[in-house]
Amino acid sequence: MRHFVSALQFLTILPLGKPRDLDAPKIIPWFPVVGLAIGLLLAFGDCVFLMLWPVVIVSVLDVLLLAVLSGGLHLDGLGDTADGLLSHRSTEQALTIMRDSRIGVMGLLAIVFILAIKWAGIYYLENHRALYLLIIPAYSRGAMMFGVKYINYGRPQGGIGTDFFSDKPPIYALSIILLPVFFSFWLGLDSVRLNSLFLVMTVLVLFYYKRRTGCITGDMLGAMAEIEEAGLFLIACIGVGP
Repeated sequence: MRHFVSALQFLTILPLGKPRDLDAPKIIPWFPVVGLAIGLLLAFGDCVFLMLWPVVIVSVLDVLLLAVLSGGLHLDGLGDTADGLLSHRSTEQALTIMRDSRIGVMGLLAIVFILAIKWAGIYYLENHRALYLLIIPAYSRGAMMFGVKYINYGRPQGGIGTDFFSDKPPIYALSIILLPVFFSFWLGLDSVRLNSLFLVMTVLVLFYYKRRTGCITGDMLGAMAEIEEAGLFLIACIGVGP
């Protein structure tokens, strides 16, 4: 339980008392559980918002709530990653660009596009709206575990993600991703599409990282979470009519 609280403190802004000493490798398997906690707050907020405003406004508030709950941590990583990886510079130069706290054009565009996709996806959620809002944040946080497991860290000299890569999680620890998979069964046949495309997205992002830089950083993990989250909301709306 101590590691779960530490994971909540790291990945959210929830007021959970004095920050604990962070045992980074031990909190990694809790990422999907933290995602479920975020999803639960999101689904509850969505229900409350729908009592007050039309769905178009509620969808904006949901996206805002997601960003606030995470303290913009993953969005910051997305912006830095886009500035670095889309700069067409060498790996070393790209990693240097990602260290720059200033945001560039590509970073700004990436954030705007991801937020727009999330808004559109949430707006068009029809069947199982609350369930999608619950599990998609869990999938997106869980995806980061695979980045830690299967790609080497790109800043051996030290960086925000150094501690997380000091001891890679064992295979059985990654099985926590089965928690949102279990809840997805209530989607019926749509769960097959959601889980299959989640796997495809995860593999593609990791393949791109591996090919582009041969490594991964904390910023790239955050970008991965944002890309997966937006992509899953988009997948949830496949086949929805006008």
